[in-house]
Amino acid sequence: MISALVFGLLSSLHCIGMCGPIAVMLPVSRNNPTQKVIEMFTYHFGRITAYSLLGLLFGLFGKGLYLAGLQQQISIIVGVLMIVYALIPQQNLGKLNFLMPFYRLVSKLKSALGKQFKKKSKGSLYLIGFFNGFLPCGMVYVALFGAIATQNIGMGALYMAFFGLGTIPLMSAVIYVKDLFSSSFRAQVMKYYPVVIVLFGMVFIIRGLGLDIPFLSPDTLNLFVKANPDC
Repeated sequence: MISALVFGLLSSLHCIGMCGPIAVMLPVSRNNPTQKVIEMFTYHFGRITAYSLLGLLFGLFGKGLYLAGLQQQISIIVGVLMIVYALIPQQNLGKLNFLMPFYRLVSKLKSALGKQFKKKSKGSLYLIGFFNGFLPCGMVYVALFGAIATQNIGMGALYMAFFGLGTIPLMSAVIYVKDLFSSSFRAQVMKYYPVVIVLFGMVFIIRGLGLDIPFLSPDTLNLFVKANPDC
């Protein structure tokens, strides 16, 4: 959970670059500070709900791999996938034909998101955050690799919830200060995100190797949990 929170914090600048315009345009109160905070966190709650649902789904997938006896291999595979994702030029992903249904779904999400901006209610703010949480985002994809590695439905959802919590501070700040970071500064920072992703991938690989390093890479026995433990 700590890694999810830290990764969320590190992803915040990327979030500002990708989702910042949505946060800036939120139909929140301009004259009532208390109301503005409530509306802002309603939006965040919508995002975290979406992330948690994705985490639940990917945690379920991870649990299936765990029941197949692949608990250590999962961590290694997830780490490798993170590194591969960081090294593939993002513009090349859009050229893959099998992703076309995904992009059609994204188009529908954007349409639903746009409709909510025309309304001014707590429900619409929640739905803006909810739909926002499902929009394509490289940092969310990497976090979902971590949700798979939890190998547990509840923990997968919790992992993504903590990731979402980590993004709140800067995403809230941009609502209050539109020009918190210049576009050139964000562009410079985003150049280093592949390095951050690779580092997280290496952590997952080390964890899966079972090197008997406390907290970082527990040994094989600590990674293995029997279905019917002896009493």
